[in-house]
Amino acid sequence: MAHGHDHTRAGSRRALAIALALTASYTAVEVVGGLAAGSLALLADAVHMLSDNFALAVALVAVWLASKPATPERTFGFKRAEVLAALANGVLLVALSIWIFVEAATRLRDPGDVLGGWMVVIALVGLVVNVAAGLVLHGARGASVNVEAAFRHVLADVLGSIGVAAAALVILTTGWAEADPLVSILIGLLVLASAWSILRDSTAILLEATPRGIDATALGRRLASAPGVVEVHDLHVWTITSGFPALSAHVLVRPGEDCHGRRRELEQLLRDEFGLVHTTLQVDHAQGAGLVELERFG
Repeated sequence: MAHGHDHTRAGSRRALAIALALTASYTAVEVVGGLAAGSLALLADAVHMLSDNFALAVALVAVWLASKPATPERTFGFKRAEVLAALANGVLLVALSIWIFVEAATRLRDPGDVLGGWMVVIALVGLVVNVAAGLVLHGARGASVNVEAAFRHVLADVLGSIGVAAAALVILTTGWAEADPLVSILIGLLVLASAWSILRDSTAILLEATPRGIDATALGRRLASAPGVVEVHDLHVWTITSGFPALSAHVLVRPGEDCHGRRRELEQLLRDEFGLVHTTLQVDHAQGAGLVELERFG
């Protein structure tokens, strides 16, 4: 299991490093081009590219921290560093979208002169770079909410590049300069949509919510209906970090049952039916009526 997590982290590191190299190499070009063309849509996309660079760099650091071994003070190591990085990226996306909306409102009042030709060229180059970065991250996105957050940054840039190219074509064919800030608003909305899912998933992990796809009520009933089980309580199902769900519970079995045998059976049930490998089960015998009376009145 540890080897699998190490392999996944190594793949995540490679994907993030390649994506960072691609986006960082293009960021300066888009910033200069946006200023030269006088395009808010290009500048909005450029700022998002800057946020991508930060997001990917933070994600790389988080993966490195998550790979550090556990210690007596941190028994799970730094595995949740990835989740904290995803949360930071989500907050950054919200702040970025607010900036875009404010600037777009100003530009709608005074669109100014926009060089549509420069916009088209830079947007198409950006589209190629972002698609390449997105393809690199796509293969690793399912293993980590941290990589998923980085992927969504890049995906928003892909859509942003398409929007900028469309605005540039409108400006070149009609001269309608308001298309530039209007596309900027659409980019801001795309950024907000990306931020929502990242913030939802990362805060759910930090608040130790039941992992998505697992019905804790149904799981508890399934454990309680297993052979020899009398009662299940103190059931907790949560996520340590992406791809690392955990469970703990106190299980009471009938007097005379083999506690260790029942525990192994329940662990196998959780593994086979719910995909839960990291489980901690305390299995005890249920007290008989006579023992309860002695405890109550003794």
